[in-house]
Amino acid sequence: MSLFLHRLRQMARMMVGVPDYDAYLRHMRAHHPDRTPMNRTAFFRERQEARYGGKNGGKCC
Repeated sequence: MSLFLHRLRQMARMMVGVPDYDAYLRHMRAHHPDRTPMNRTAFFRERQEARYGGKNGGKCC
């Protein structure tokens, strides 16, 4: 049951655009063990900028 709730929570977060920090940490451990992962705040900011754009808020003009 807890796996089901975990997956449901992941799905809900993806639907509203909240990045999965735990998945990021797993990826970093598996594929980049020599690099220090970002903290939760830096990760969230980086994902927001990637999704919505940088300084101008994603506007083209």
